[in-house]
Amino acid sequence: MDDNLLQIQRGERFAFGRNWNAFADLVDEGRVHTATGSLRTALGVEDLAGRTFLDVGCGSGLFSLAAHRLGARVRSFDADAEAVESAARLRRTFAPGAAWTIEQGSILDGGYLAGLGAFDVVYAWGVLHHTGAMWRAFDASAGLVAPGGVLFTALYNDQGGESRVWTAVKRRYNRSGPLVRGALIAASAAYIHRSWPLVGLGRLLTGGSRPASPRARGMSRWHDMLDWVGGYPFEVSKPEQVIARARARGLDLLYLKTCGGGLGCNEYVLRRPIGSAGAREGAETAGDLAYLGGPRPQTPQGHPR
Repeated sequence: MDDNLLQIQRGERFAFGRNWNAFADLVDEGRVHTATGSLRTALGVEDLAGRTFLDVGCGSGLFSLAAHRLGARVRSFDADAEAVESAARLRRTFAPGAAWTIEQGSILDGGYLAGLGAFDVVYAWGVLHHTGAMWRAFDASAGLVAPGGVLFTALYNDQGGESRVWTAVKRRYNRSGPLVRGALIAASAAYIHRSWPLVGLGRLLTGGSRPASPRARGMSRWHDMLDWVGGYPFEVSKPEQVIARARARGLDLLYLKTCGGGLGCNEYVLRRPIGSAGAREGAETAGDLAYLGGPRPQTPQGHPR
């Protein structure tokens, strides 16, 4: 039995892979299209043809699939065996026969990382803060970025005391049975969406209606909620901390989308300049992503996990 499964059984870790494996049942071409568009927009590119893409903690595999659709040579890994199976399912369904490598591995395993080389895009969205060693995982991810390449990551925002409350909620969730877990999900959903009745009333009074739109990034509101309430280990950070640490490791900030100081993730696209030190040997870079337009400016806004 691997360490990841043991931690889940001891109530020390959320079953991330189980959650995303269930989400994979919902993935269709519409969700794939939405995920592909969001990745294209964030990176500021039309495609990733000829470029290498590493999905750190691939979860369901949806964004590995999106990168594949954009033409990248994709390598995915996750410490959770169920997440690896989920990504493999998506590959069988949507990209049979694709040259897309999927394997079990950990961003905290130096021996495993030593054999990876470096990549044009290192994608670690909503992953590093769940490792139990966020800054070590961040440093390891930064070391996998090829010269001219980027690290695209999203990390939970530090809300001070409120973040400590959520840490306690998540810890309790993973150490509890079904009844307590259900109560925590219901209470958390009520708190997070407490403004919805007022928003609905406002639309009713003004004659407006809720615009129909797909879930951001092609995700599922239910599975995102489970991931939020149960997602443990759990660490947080402030943008200035992330940017300073990135610069110390040879990465420049290209793009930042914050959650406005509230609940959620801050997104970063961090670029390693061509000719800079810090990347692992064996880089197969196809050039500087910034030359393809770079991430498009965007107004800071909340972003659901």
